[in-house]
Amino acid sequence: MTKHTIDAKGRVPGRVATEAAVLLMGKNLTSFARNKIPEVSVEVLNTSEMKFEDKKREGKSYYRHSGYPGQLKKETMREVIAKKGGGEVLRRAIYGMLPKNKLRPQMMKNLKIK
Repeated sequence: MTKHTIDAKGRVPGRVATEAAVLLMGKNLTSFARNKIPEVSVEVLNTSEMKFEDKKREGKSYYRHSGYPGQLKKETMREVIAKKGGGEVLRRAIYGMLPKNKLRPQMMKNLKIK
């Protein structure tokens, strides 16, 4: 199993997420296949020291729905960082960049955020 380490200190979450998503999908490998999960683990360090722009903190919104009428929940990036930390913002960004199929949850298991 190949292990990759990414240092997120002083970097923007989107750039780190793109790098991690490419590694999790195995697009940097010669044996890349869309229907296979590569034997790769990605570890992201220093997520608490990432650089978040103030405009993005206030303007970026995350939505979720319970399935019941009128139960659309909305929270800003600032609220997510306050509750769960900068690692959760990165996790959601990487999750959105991976393919939307049965392989995505398995790829996310190979991701460690510290």
